[in-house]
Amino acid sequence: MKCQIGVIFTTLLFSSCNHFKSKIVDAGYINNLINNYTFPLQTKNNENDLLFWKNRIDPERPGQVNESKYASALIVRFREFGNISDVKEAESVLKNINKTYNSTLASPFVALTSSALLQHRFAQADTLLQKAKNVGINGFTSCTLSFDVNFELGKYSIAGYYLKQLEGENDYNYYFRRSKYDHLNGRIDSAISDMLYAAHLAKESVYLRDIALSNAGDLYIHAGDLRKAVELYTQCIGLNAADFHSITALGWIALIHDKDDKLSERIFKFVQTKNKLPDPLFKLYQMAQSRGDKTLEKRYANEFVAKATDARYGKMYTKYLIEVYTGILHEPAKAESLAREELNNRATPQTYAWYAYSLFENNKKEEAYKVFQQHLSGEPLEGLELYYMGEMMKGLGKEYNAREFFEAADKNKYDLSPNMIERLENSLKE
Repeated sequence: MKCQIGVIFTTLLFSSCNHFKSKIVDAGYINNLINNYTFPLQTKNNENDLLFWKNRIDPERPGQVNESKYASALIVRFREFGNISDVKEAESVLKNINKTYNSTLASPFVALTSSALLQHRFAQADTLLQKAKNVGINGFTSCTLSFDVNFELGKYSIAGYYLKQLEGENDYNYYFRRSKYDHLNGRIDSAISDMLYAAHLAKESVYLRDIALSNAGDLYIHAGDLRKAVELYTQCIGLNAADFHSITALGWIALIHDKDDKLSERIFKFVQTKNKLPDPLFKLYQMAQSRGDKTLEKRYANEFVAKATDARYGKMYTKYLIEVYTGILHEPAKAESLAREELNNRATPQTYAWYAYSLFENNKKEEAYKVFQQHLSGEPLEGLELYYMGEMMKGLGKEYNAREFFEAADKNKYDLSPNMIERLENSLKE
């Protein structure tokens, strides 16, 4: 009996150790980060630059240089702290430059194009880009922005054409965009390699290097290599402690891999105190979902909706609003309306998938299947959209098609909310 107890004890101890070792987000690192948090030097430098250029602006003698530098610093601050008012102020400054120079300068239109892309106003970005081209921009800027706009609009062959024009450039901007194109076409290993090389080419630019490494971390999540993602996100935070995307991503991995909802909750709430975007609320909704707390899940979903539907955000959160409207909030008509509006902004396989799924959830099954047949069959989709199509096919009684979509979604399952992962895994067991 002693021997048997000893075996059981050893087995339990070994199992416990393995469970402990399986966690890949270091709670000690997170605690140290939060408890001893300080803003990085580059954040302080940007704030100094922002004030410097703002103070140089003379309302009585408006110009271009001071105003443009100030607008650029505002956008950098937005990327860190998520105050949408910074973007709106930057746009106001850039529009005033246009007014001062009677729209004869290309640079304000270029900056406004990038700002529109940042806010997911893709049709508007296209209009602004054409104005920049009409005034006159160099070939490199024209090709990079043309790629960005056409890629987001779902005009992938045109985007590919502009990417080809940049092929000879051993440049950060080229490899960053090639990564996006490779990812679209299912070449995840190449996409990761491209993004890591872009980070290498960033050299002394901490800002650009951080963005590329953080994107590479996202790609590793898509690929299911969460340990490598954690390595890169930790590296990003070392470069820029105000990289709240990477900090949030560690919270996400703690939730979906480590099953540590308390640690993830702490991370998301910490980010919420530093960054004004609705994103932490969406992550807290997912945390509550993982915990199985329906009341808390609904509370955070409603708080997210209240913030994300602020008109100043425009269409930045359509994808996430559709998830909560078709899920915990049970308002599929709102999801359908949003998805239909999004098609006017960009008609891509992803947005058609949102529309088809919203129609399906709103009990318009024949219409949903028609959208699938006309716009989605054979098109490239990502994890969320693959899952949506799997659920739709299952609901339509097309079990074979459903399984194909579920198997494809399973390769990107860490992009899905906890309940989706659970339903996906259950469907694959059937």
